[in-house]
Amino acid sequence: MNTIKKGIFVIGIIATGALLSGYITRTSTSFKKEVKEEMVSKTNKMINMFVTHGHCSTPFAGVVDNLDVNIPVRSDMGNPLEDISISFEVDPNSFKACRGDKVELTSRIKTPGVFIGNNDEKIIFKSTNVYTMGIDWYQINGKMTVKGIEREVKFFATGIRNTYDVMTNSLVLQGQVNLFDWGIDYDKLVNGRSEEISTKWLYLNMKIDLC
Repeated sequence: MNTIKKGIFVIGIIATGALLSGYITRTSTSFKKEVKEEMVSKTNKMINMFVTHGHCSTPFAGVVDNLDVNIPVRSDMGNPLEDISISFEVDPNSFKACRGDKVELTSRIKTPGVFIGNNDEKIIFKSTNVYTMGIDWYQINGKMTVKGIEREVKFFATGIRNTYDVMTNSLVLQGQVNLFDWGIDYDKLVNGRSEEISTKWLYLNMKIDLC
């Protein structure tokens, strides 16, 4: 009888140890995840852009600051980024042309009044809501501020993940906005005359690593 009692006691100790071990492991994993997400949000990225003006396109890139990506935890198997929120800033003074005469084109992009305002305001984007378009495909609505002027914009985002992963590894954000919405006539500001077209498109593309 004593032998049986001792055996039950030992089994109880082992079971308790296993439960505690599992709890500690889960707690540690959760902590590491939170720290990792915080590190991602503070990592600078590059954003690719190009302006269509007249019959030409000028490609350039800028440094992204204060990138903040908030991904709420989901308990189901739905789209992992369905309730994502994104905000970031871009300093127009960091713009650099990507091809051609880079020095000359960079100076054009940095022409005062195009993207650089009187107070050196940053380009700011803050998402307001997200619509799920399909699997790992989202429409991200938000407000974009250029030279202190705020306008509503619409971007699209594609989540990228490995075949057997539940969580998205990276996100590609892209879209286009009409510079006339901010009163920006690129040709007039840079070349001194306005082309007879109804739009001046600014295209944006950025990849965000999430893990």
